[in-house]
Amino acid sequence: MKIASWNVNSLGVRLPQVLDWLASSQVDVLGLQELKLTDDKFPHAEFAAAGYCALAFGQKTYNGVALLVRQPLTHGDDVVRNIAGFADEQSRIIAATVVDATGRELRVVNGYFVNGQAPDSDKFVYKMAWLTALRDWLREELVRHPRLVLLGDFNITLDDRDSHDPVGLKDTIHHTVQEREHLNAILGLGFTDSFRMFEQGHKLFSWWDYRMMGFRRNQGLRIDYVLASDAIKAEIVACEIDKVPRKNERPSDHTPVIMTLKS
Repeated sequence: MKIASWNVNSLGVRLPQVLDWLASSQVDVLGLQELKLTDDKFPHAEFAAAGYCALAFGQKTYNGVALLVRQPLTHGDDVVRNIAGFADEQSRIIAATVVDATGRELRVVNGYFVNGQAPDSDKFVYKMAWLTALRDWLREELVRHPRLVLLGDFNITLDDRDSHDPVGLKDTIHHTVQEREHLNAILGLGFTDSFRMFEQGHKLFSWWDYRMMGFRRNQGLRIDYVLASDAIKAEIVACEIDKVPRKNERPSDHTPVIMTLKS
């Protein structure tokens, strides 16, 4: 089973690219972030024609997340939108239980984490509160669903390997001690960063700024993750970053991350 995450930075703009990538990658579950469209504009028919059932949680202009589930996989009725018990006007979380042909269940939580803007901003305060609420909710989700994957655009670098300039960007947004402490606390619940389970090359990133030829110069960050709970860690056989879509005309500034579980 292939499970992927991709911040598409406007599904309205990037829909043809997503459909092309689905056809070539044949992933079983894809979490999308930054849809930037409302639910009534979500292209359910196009994804159905491509063989995918879609669950969406959109928002006009900003944010928005979705889960695409390739048939014959099914999903249960226990779909959650946003963090339970945390009042939030922004569409950032969607979770569902995916069931394969053998009846094996997997809980998938897809998140567009708060950016935070700058460490001294109100948006950073919101980010800290959001991350705290997420961790508390995930602790409960793991009790109900031991087989769980948390994926998405985390807007945090886990450590200095995940930044093209860890010295110059030290203590800036995505690199602060507070953000990394929160991410490590989530990992401490019983999650593993699937990408780091395997030997990886140097300077492998999932996001590159559109400005200053960031992609061409490989001046990027790894801020997109697929985290796996302890219950499925032994089933992970691969995790990779697919840089090909970042070479498209009018690409997203992010590119997909794919984790593979043995069948």
